[in-house]
Amino acid sequence: MLRIGGQRARLAVLVPSTNTVVEAEYQSLAPPGVTVHTGRMPVPAPSVASDDDTTRLLADVRRGVPGALRSVLDCRPDRVLLGMSAPTFYGGTEGARAYESEVAALAGVPVTAGSTACTRALRALGARRIAVLSPYRPVNDTEVRRYFTEAGFTVTGLRSLLCTSATQIAEVGEEDIVPVVEELAATAPDAIVQVGTNLWFAGLAAELERRLALPVVAINTATLWTALREHGITDRVEGAGRLLAEH
Repeated sequence: MLRIGGQRARLAVLVPSTNTVVEAEYQSLAPPGVTVHTGRMPVPAPSVASDDDTTRLLADVRRGVPGALRSVLDCRPDRVLLGMSAPTFYGGTEGARAYESEVAALAGVPVTAGSTACTRALRALGARRIAVLSPYRPVNDTEVRRYFTEAGFTVTGLRSLLCTSATQIAEVGEEDIVPVVEELAATAPDAIVQVGTNLWFAGLAAELERRLALPVVAINTATLWTALREHGITDRVEGAGRLLAEH
């Protein structure tokens, strides 16, 4: 059957209801013939002002995945992308693979998670020493550090923006992000990687790469790049950073 839209790929993406960044960044980066379709997980209380609040919010997100998945599978996507970051890092590398497999079993199509996508992206860029930018609280950052360490990277530094609500993450401006990234660059990593899908960072990452002469990987860029490459779409996208332009 001829597709009028999504001729090359229909990508379903699961995002928390508080997220205002993933859809916009994916749509701006997706090459012609690739469409993005969203299922949203309800987040009734967006506070992440403490570790306890963060743990509760993650539980809400996980509970919402099956419903969000059912709603978006009706459009018959070719694969599902996990547009929420923190749950994909929990439990180290084994936990990440297990979660990806769990959602894939529910979806019946391949699934791309942010954690494994970042690993693939960093390896493509030749990075072994990495620094991590996070919007999270310590309970999440501990899991992020554990994941990357188990994946074989040396973490030279991890800096958190310590956002207090899931919605506030999208309100953090360049003036607050850039100094933190510069601190991370001073730890002498091979690359900087950002986690937290609701942080506006894809465009800024490309700019910072030029400024710092260092690979800077945004999680939304890495997840979309991985999904495209796994689907056999090898288009190079200029102006979006070296990952999409060169790999």
